Amino acid sequence: MKDLDNTYKEKIDSKRLPEHIAIIMDGNGRWAKKKGNERIFGHKNGVKAVRNTVEAAAELGIPYLTLYAFSTENWNRPRTEIDALMSLLVSTLDSETKTLMDNNVRLMTIGDAESLPKRVRLNMQRTIEKTSGNTGTNLVLALSYSARWEILDAVKSIARKVEAGELSSRELSCDMISSQLQTKDIPDPELLIRTSGEFRISNFLLWQIAYAELYFTNTLWPDFAKEDFYEAICNYQNRERRFGKISEQVVSKMRS
Repeated sequence: MKDLDNTYKEKIDSKRLPEHIAIIMDGNGRWAKKKGNERIFGHKNGVKAVRNTVEAAAELGIPYLTLYAFSTENWNRPRTEIDALMSLLVSTLDSETKTLMDNNVRLMTIGDAESLPKRVRLNMQRTIEKTSGNTGTNLVLALSYSARWEILDAVKSIARKVEAGELSSRELSCDMISSQLQTKDIPDPELLIRTSGEFRISNFLLWQIAYAELYFTNTLWPDFAKEDFYEAICNYQNRERRFGKISEQVVSKMRS
């Protein structure tokens, strides 16, 4: 495995790194089931993959890394699993704060924070404040988040401005909508990774990934290692990003 790690990392062009990588961390439950354990066993082992990925992003100098940690739809899971996940989140923040500090990582969050248990919000805020002075990778945890909820919330915010006479419908634009999203201060992802072999977006950053490169891997999240992260970046760098243009235009711009 070490040889693969070196191979993929050495292939990465440090001058063409994506500014923002987003990851749908999927497969914890199936990983646990394969080993004859409860789903929470998979979630606990997924923490190691989070640590490895955050460290890899920090080592490469990726400015933003967003992890889909808990969706609004996840509230529909069995109460026992939800309670276990919330407890795991608190304990993980406590145990991993040193890793964040050692790697100069700043913690941020997006999502409906008010729907989270108070103990989670307080613990999260402490970690955010403690890492606020870090200047390396920005780790964004999407908690109690879904893209439809986010877009609806943005539309409501814009509607209130129109009703109050602060905004005219003629002033509406894509930039206006972007400015009302949870990610208004974060660049759009250029690379979206999903683990576990599923080929869907699962209501994640739907507005923001309009031009993102999508990368799917069969690896279950607890098995996702640094070399898997490096491989995804190598794959991204081998693609041609045209944004509606033709290849000749892209090549001409790169040469100029």
